[in-house]
Amino acid sequence: MGSAVSGSDQPAPLAGVKVLEFTSIGPGPHCAMLLADLGAEVVRIDRPGGNGWPNPIVDRGRAALVLDLHSEAGRGVCCAAADQADVLIEGMRPGVMERLGLGPEVLCTRNARLVYGRMTGWGQDGPWAHKAGHDLNYIALTGALAAMGEPGRAPSPPLNLVGDFGGGSLYLAVGILAALFERERSGRGQVVDAAIVDGVNSLMSFFAGLLPGKYLSMDRARNPLAGGAPNYRCYECADGRYLSVGALEPRFYESLLRAVGARPGLLQELGDAANWPRQCEELATLFRSRTQAAWCELLEGVDACTAPVLELEQAPDHAHLRGRQGFVHHQGLRQAAPAPRLSRTPARIGPTRDGWDVLAGWGVSFPA
Repeated sequence: MGSAVSGSDQPAPLAGVKVLEFTSIGPGPHCAMLLADLGAEVVRIDRPGGNGWPNPIVDRGRAALVLDLHSEAGRGVCCAAADQADVLIEGMRPGVMERLGLGPEVLCTRNARLVYGRMTGWGQDGPWAHKAGHDLNYIALTGALAAMGEPGRAPSPPLNLVGDFGGGSLYLAVGILAALFERERSGRGQVVDAAIVDGVNSLMSFFAGLLPGKYLSMDRARNPLAGGAPNYRCYECADGRYLSVGALEPRFYESLLRAVGARPGLLQELGDAANWPRQCEELATLFRSRTQAAWCELLEGVDACTAPVLELEQAPDHAHLRGRQGFVHHQGLRQAAPAPRLSRTPARIGPTRDGWDVLAGWGVSFPA
């Protein structure tokens, strides 16, 4: 298990970047965590009572303070902090920050270099911009959800990884970093409108690009990436645990069939999707004959694209993730190490600091 702080003497890549985060849930805090891990100095403005989803891992490495944004004093502190900030992150519904007097028209006029990051599900405009929604609704509208789950059954929610974090926080982070890079040329900040529907549409480009050439079907029963194919799915083992099989290429599938003692003809029959249900059941019977650990031992060193399906609590103890020091201990919690990894200026988890102390370093005074 690695340590929480990198041993490098080099400053982190975003050292010196000041970020003002307005508390929200899901993708906004996750984006702020990514920026903080990369060295940004992040001050989070919490509302009285918090956001209802306290998360000591996602909220790591930054300072926090509580302000009433409906009070003149609270808004005054926010304006003064935004005057000194490089980046602002907010996840309110469209129009909320404007009604508080903290919208980009006000703050970006006061600070022309401010990169104003806005995280929403539907976006800042469009007929549904003010409609309530959550991750499941956003990925439903984009065509992503319809492709997930067993054929003939209701679509399966993929946690909130695809929408909130895949299409949300990561695209917000990319937009913020792009705006900071462009600011080096122009000297001016800009608004980053990161809508989860836009991000998921972008993520779905891989599939949309394959449809015209008939390389892929989004029909769950005929999509080789949706779990219906025998060489790309999870199989239950004798102990009730599961083994993931991702042997898409013929050479990997052939290696798998040979290693597990399956009928060789399965490889030749793979091209006809009508055979998939029968092939899946044939392999399911085979994989139920041994435990997960036994299959992992048998397949160790075999290029067959397999891995055990682990519970979240089990992942840090796997030999590969231990070998990469993929998890660290920080403030009594075991948590994912900062990602991605940079060779010269590595990311690191920063200390938790008092928000007023940090703002004082920005030149922002305490409220009277």
